Amino acid sequence: MANILEVKNLKKIFAAGKPAEVRAVNGVDFAVGAGEIVMIMGPSGSGKTTVLTMIGGLLTPTSGSVHWQEQDVYALRSNARTAVRREQVGFIFQSFNLLENLSALENVMVAGFTVTNRRERAEELLRKLGLAHRLHARPKDLSGGERQRVAIARAMINDAALILADEPTANLDRAKGHEVMMLLCSLGCEQKKSVVIVSHDERIKDVAHQVLYIEDGKLVRTEPGNHNQVCTMKHHSF
Repeated sequence: MANILEVKNLKKIFAAGKPAEVRAVNGVDFAVGAGEIVMIMGPSGSGKTTVLTMIGGLLTPTSGSVHWQEQDVYALRSNARTAVRREQVGFIFQSFNLLENLSALENVMVAGFTVTNRRERAEELLRKLGLAHRLHARPKDLSGGERQRVAIARAMINDAALILADEPTANLDRAKGHEVMMLLCSLGCEQKKSVVIVSHDERIKDVAHQVLYIEDGKLVRTEPGNHNQVCTMKHHSF
């Protein structure tokens, strides 16, 4: 089976050729298969979020390539890349990025670019995530864990093959962070989504198949995660 994501010799240089040149990402390679959960770790400023932004099709690399399901992302024109990204990639953000004037249901529906039954699909996802009683609540009235579950539903509404998560547990307490980890585990185990998580949270190793360590823009080592030890644990079912 082909990989869902392939990253080859990815580089991003800011202010290239100038005295203030910064090699934020300097030759990163990895691949992610269907159902695989990959965690990217590294100190602040190591380049891990820049990697995530490039593999999400939001920041053009200086060189190298990103392939989604064998399609060269940056060979596409900007508008075509946006259209493909809507279909193939779901984003989960540290700060949730919910629209404050919309309800939980509307926040999920608004991202449903590729589904004709957006309302039904959004309601189904939110109910499966335990938010049936919060469909019409606005973000300010939701807890941090509830907001992150809304964000996860939003990332799933288009049935994207690739889910990208930027510090998804950073703003949550221990219990809610663990809940979100199990939801991410469920995405890989049950839905066979490819999940890439940037995080400082060591606990996420427990749901990852592999952990990539980035320092000074370079991939310095890869280690197995603890996924096989926790994959039989009870988690939410989608």
